[in-house]
Amino acid sequence: MIYFGTMEGKDFFVHPSSVVDKGAQIGAGTKIWHFCHLAPTCKVGERCNIGQNVYIDNNAIIGNGVKIQNNVSVYNGVIIEDDVFLGPSMVFTNVINPRSFIERKDEFKKTTIRKGATIGANATILCGIEVGVYAMIGAGAVVTKNVLAYSVMTGNPARQNGWVSEAGIRLNFDSEGMAKCPQTNRVYKLKNGMVGPVQ
Repeated sequence: MIYFGTMEGKDFFVHPSSVVDKGAQIGAGTKIWHFCHLAPTCKVGERCNIGQNVYIDNNAIIGNGVKIQNNVSVYNGVIIEDDVFLGPSMVFTNVINPRSFIERKDEFKKTTIRKGATIGANATILCGIEVGVYAMIGAGAVVTKNVLAYSVMTGNPARQNGWVSEAGIRLNFDSEGMAKCPQTNRVYKLKNGMVGPVQ
């Protein structure tokens, strides 16, 4: 049975097998499924879908409309903006040189996943990295450096392998650096190695 409740006046629901620590902030319409744990100072936005066995650490920030698939841990220092998709078992880190016998909690590095980005299943995002808006990280990729907006990244280490639209459709640019998304008809321009929509 799913537990329905309110926190700070906002409606949400959470499966009874999950633990939501006192102080965790959860937005309206968010669904938290089996065996999750939300730490006391995490913030989760509205209309999120948190899959099974997800851990959201203290000070982690999750925007609105985020989908987190099963077996993902969002650690302290990670910021997830609106409409991001985190695939099953993808991995974040927050310390560049961890040792079990050395305390490095004061060395957590900030990792930011910008609006609309997708991180594929089993991908790994090293700490201190920014993934640009609407970027697409392929399944199993190991991201070791910042990712440009609208770019496709695949492999280990991840390398750019093209561009996608906001709808996640691969873009093919003409000789003038213009491309149209076949799904939405929105036009994009490639200039100086960066892509953005034409206003």
